[in-house]
Amino acid sequence: MEPDISFVASLIGDTARAKMLTALMGGKALTATELAIEADITAQTASSHLAKLVNGELVVVRKQGRHKYFQLKDAEVAGLIEKLLNISSITTHQKVVTGPSDPALRKARVCYDHLAGELGVVLYDTLISQGHIVDNSTELVVSTQGKVFFKGLGIDFNKLNKTKRPICKACLDWSERRSHLSGSLGQWILTDIFSKGWATKQLDSRAIRFTRNGSNSFVKQYNLPSTLIISCHI
Repeated sequence: MEPDISFVASLIGDTARAKMLTALMGGKALTATELAIEADITAQTASSHLAKLVNGELVVVRKQGRHKYFQLKDAEVAGLIEKLLNISSITTHQKVVTGPSDPALRKARVCYDHLAGELGVVLYDTLISQGHIVDNSTELVVSTQGKVFFKGLGIDFNKLNKTKRPICKACLDWSERRSHLSGSLGQWILTDIFSKGWATKQLDSRAIRFTRNGSNSFVKQYNLPSTLIISCHI
């Protein structure tokens, strides 16, 4: 018996639930109240929608003390939402606007747990052109020289190999319509950016804002075009 895709489609297809899932693409755990605000619905209605998303295994609950926080179940669910954002952005529906209207979101944003937007695409293209990652048409792999490069930055590939997700994967960018880097390597890069204080995520958005010094360090570490030093912190 074939899987019934209508079940998952109906969960995502509701406008309020779609807004909640998109809000969770920032990778941050949110409360029911916060998600109710994102979806512009009452707290009671939000609880009903969240129960459906949890039962449908698209969202998981994390409890801390008396509080409950909600997150996307995993990277596969996040990938599905990102693909739907791409498909939706090119439909002819009058309410759909291609890509985010906020320039900051277009420049750099969190895509679940990795860097997306213009900076994410430039990083991906640079890593490809330098031969650190190779697209062999069937999968994306880290080259021998790439492993040397990333180990020099502090990556432990033995640790990454123990995870169930691929080390590197191409993710089609919603606004740029080109690939950015996801997978455990993409996650490491974004975590490294935040841990070094080069950039922060806006509290009310998925947008990432680099400091001037942070943008300089980011460009230097990955040998990106120097023009990004001026633009990526704006």
